[in-house]
Amino acid sequence: MFEEVPEEVADEVAERVSEAAPAGTERHADARVARVVALYETLVPADLPGLRGVYADDARFKDPFNQVQGVAAIARIFGHMFGTLDGPRFRVIDIVADGDALFLSWDFNFRTRGTGAAAMCIHGASHLRFDSQGRVAMHRDYWDAAEELYEKLPLLGVLMRWLKRRAGS
Repeated sequence: MFEEVPEEVADEVAERVSEAAPAGTERHADARVARVVALYETLVPADLPGLRGVYADDARFKDPFNQVQGVAAIARIFGHMFGTLDGPRFRVIDIVADGDALFLSWDFNFRTRGTGAAAMCIHGASHLRFDSQGRVAMHRDYWDAAEELYEKLPLLGVLMRWLKRRAGS
C-alpha cells in the first residue's frame, strides 16, 4: 500500500509540513527539526504516503510494540494507529537537537474505541537521527507501556496496579 510513492507526492507532503507553522512560529531553527515536529503535530492519514519525504527509504523504527525497517513499514505503523484509535494527536513538549541527533518529549492523546471507550494520554519521548540528506534514518520511541497504557485499561489495569504495589513493597 505504501511501497510505491511517486516522488512528487513525497515532496508535496514534505512541503505542506514545512509550511504547517505560520512564519515566525517554527518550533526550532534547524529546518529538519521543525519539519519533523510539524509533521508529528499535524499528522493525518493523507500524509502517510508522503513520509518518504521525511524518512529515509531504509529508516529504522522501534517502539515498545514494533521494530521495523523501511519507510513503508513505518507508514503502516502510523496507518494502524489511525485505523484503531480515534483522534490520535501528538503534542511535542520538549525539543533537544545536537547535530544530526534529535530528542523529543511528547504527549500522545487519543480515544479508544468500542465498549468502555476512553480518552487517554501517553507521555513519551523519541530519539531520532538524521541522514546526510536531512531525512530521519533512525526513530526510537521510549514510553512505559505498563504505566502509560496497561494500568489504564479496565481489567488489566487492576492487575498491573496490584503488581506494581507488590513490587514496591
